[in-house]
Amino acid sequence: MRIGIVGGSLGGLFAAALLRADGHEVHVFERAEGGLAGRGAGLVAQHEVFEILRRLGTESAARVGVVAYERIVLARDGTVLSTEPTPQMQVSWDGLYRALRAHVPAGSYHTGDGVVRVDQSATHAFVERASGDRLAFDCVVGADGIGSVVRAVVTPTQRDNHYTGYVAWRGLLPEAEVPAIAASSLFDRFAFYFSPNGQALGYLVPGPDGEIAPGRRRYNWVWYRQAPGAEGLRRTLRDAEGQAHPFSLARGEVSTEDRDALRDAARNDLPPAFRVLVDAEPTPFVQAIFDHESSRMASGRIALLGDAAFVVRPHTAMGAAKAAGDAMTLVGALRRLPVREALVAYEAERLPVGRRIAAYGRQLGESLQPA
Repeated sequence: MRIGIVGGSLGGLFAAALLRADGHEVHVFERAEGGLAGRGAGLVAQHEVFEILRRLGTESAARVGVVAYERIVLARDGTVLSTEPTPQMQVSWDGLYRALRAHVPAGSYHTGDGVVRVDQSATHAFVERASGDRLAFDCVVGADGIGSVVRAVVTPTQRDNHYTGYVAWRGLLPEAEVPAIAASSLFDRFAFYFSPNGQALGYLVPGPDGEIAPGRRRYNWVWYRQAPGAEGLRRTLRDAEGQAHPFSLARGEVSTEDRDALRDAARNDLPPAFRVLVDAEPTPFVQAIFDHESSRMASGRIALLGDAAFVVRPHTAMGAAKAAGDAMTLVGALRRLPVREALVAYEAERLPVGRRIAAYGRQLGESLQPA
């Protein structure tokens, strides 16, 4: 078949690589100019990700990572409250992205001309791009994330995301730039700090090209902070030029004023190790935390996959695994059934999974939501 995939991040690439392996003609549409290489940090590769890579013959891409040998919880003064020996490996997001991209020819991965509309007839699904191109497919998969365009067809009355009232401030420092007080207490550990209205955590991840040797890695920190209501959201997501963004601010978009305010808050609220990490990050970035649960994952010849269907909170560390599970189920259904029947079967299997993961994320984030 000829299949169009809207969204060229990991979820779209999981589906694209598996569908090509089954012999389908696949076209991926990513609105970002040049693709998404260099935009990720680290992720926990759970069994669904390993299974997809095994099927593609590239399982080694998820076996090169940085291991945190234990989990620790810090007190406000920096002492260790608890230690738990739970080894966990963080793999390179960029390495995984590159491994999957290698399964999609350059001529089939289209960037910079975003999809603005999707619709369908009895025999085809159609993708319309910003340039005006209208392309026909046997099936279209919406893997276009939190701002999904494809949702408008599958769940036209459920397009919006629900803001939870808190955001994740993030930093990603080269290992050599991590202050000594943080390196000595945090390296090779998955570290947490819990406060009444927030949570900080951090861990080492591979370098930008997958480097795992000491000195070549990066330290990824996250600080969840409350920003209640619509005004709190607008204020947090206003960039250095005063422009409001819907979901996040990327590196370089946070104003100097907001960066300095974040540093001041860290001096007051965080343990020393996390405090110096925030202070050392020259270009922090921020992601607002949203929920979204679709009541449908398919309609006719069009399906939703990954965050386009269920936006789950990052505390679960299951975003990539959920998308991988969606992709394997979708491809398996298309292998044995006609398109419309396949998408019905796909929806029936994956809707309950998405609901369970979404509920788990809400439970994990409950203490961070404003009262």
